Amino acid sequence: MIAQSRPFGQRYAFVVVGVIFLCLLIAAGLRSAPSVMMLPLDKSFGWGRDTVSIAAAIGIFLYGLTGPFAAALMERIGLRRTLLASLVIMSGSTALSLLMTEPWHLFLTWGVFSGIGSGAVATVLGATIVNRWFKTNRGLVMGLMSASSATGLLVFLPLLASLAQSGGWQPVATAVSIATACLLPLVWLLVPERPASIGMVRYGAGADDVPPVSPASQGNFLAHTLNTLRRAAGTRVFWYLFATFFICGFTTNGLVGTHLISFCGDMGIPEVQAAGLLSLMGIFDLIGTTLSGWLTDRFDPRKLLGVYYGIRGLALIYLPYSGFSATSLIIFAVLYGLDWIATVPPTLRLANEAFGDRSGPIVFGWIVAGHQVGAATAAGFGGTMRELQGNYELAFLIAGMTAIVAACLSLLINTSRPAFDPEPQAA
Repeated sequence: MIAQSRPFGQRYAFVVVGVIFLCLLIAAGLRSAPSVMMLPLDKSFGWGRDTVSIAAAIGIFLYGLTGPFAAALMERIGLRRTLLASLVIMSGSTALSLLMTEPWHLFLTWGVFSGIGSGAVATVLGATIVNRWFKTNRGLVMGLMSASSATGLLVFLPLLASLAQSGGWQPVATAVSIATACLLPLVWLLVPERPASIGMVRYGAGADDVPPVSPASQGNFLAHTLNTLRRAAGTRVFWYLFATFFICGFTTNGLVGTHLISFCGDMGIPEVQAAGLLSLMGIFDLIGTTLSGWLTDRFDPRKLLGVYYGIRGLALIYLPYSGFSATSLIIFAVLYGLDWIATVPPTLRLANEAFGDRSGPIVFGWIVAGHQVGAATAAGFGGTMRELQGNYELAFLIAGMTAIVAACLSLLINTSRPAFDPEPQAA
């Protein structure tokens, strides 16, 4: 049992945010690792980029599909238990990959197991923490936790690229496995189940605050998760959010996160230098996503999404024609980096407005699943286009045009009326 007292009063919520930030950061490092392993695996086993892309796509797809079920499971058996089990799966699967000799081993370890494990250590975890621990400042906190993906790129990719360049793919898998295992004691010691577990209320709430109780806390969490999807799918706002987040995934970790290093390699840029470009984007996304959270608390999230997707689309269309000079790549890194994950805070706010605090996190989990379906599609699509055409140019142009479509769709979202009637509150 964890102690029933904690320092800092209501501000202990930020200690929880700090630990979850680290978990999300490591998960981001795990999901980005295949991009630096792509060339070393080709050299070691002769596995083409399309093979590694398929493994990455499987992982990204399951990463997203696991999310809504993980959000419900956190309510049913507890956030700590779910998170600890996921970290064990992540660490174990990446360690097991050190023994792989066949492509299906790659699909199983870096695809199936790491995808399922990291799916609970994802955006839905951040949404659950925000709703459970904060009454106010939600947009800002969600922006900070969403920025962990950018920080993961900033911290891990140069290190992982250096390990891959000097020692091949095995040191990359070892580093990810050890980093994930180190999170287990932090979560066990520092993350209470909820504020009430340590005699507190949510940050920004009064002493009489009664946080919403999810229907998933009782009964069959699988049935509840699927029923929530069924009810949400009957609304137009869900499909607008799902479609825009599908495109978000297609244009971020699916294409750029998986293939940018390889694209740069085609243009004669070494792996470490290309990873540095992703790190530069990570710095600007850390700034942009945190700022996006602050803006989301103050402005119309639909207009923010329109701006974000528009800038992203223009940046992706610009890249193939940039010449890949140092100056042009810096311009791309700034434009693209500022809104890499900046779409998360306004999307979460729109989901909570439409579906309420009780069902919002699970519905948001399904919307995030759309993000990862888009990312998985782009990961496989990018590798296939590279093998068929010999370059990535058309893949990046198509991604840029889809982002422009998402900018238009964002302005059509309407959350002014309840999306569906709430389920009865648990007694």
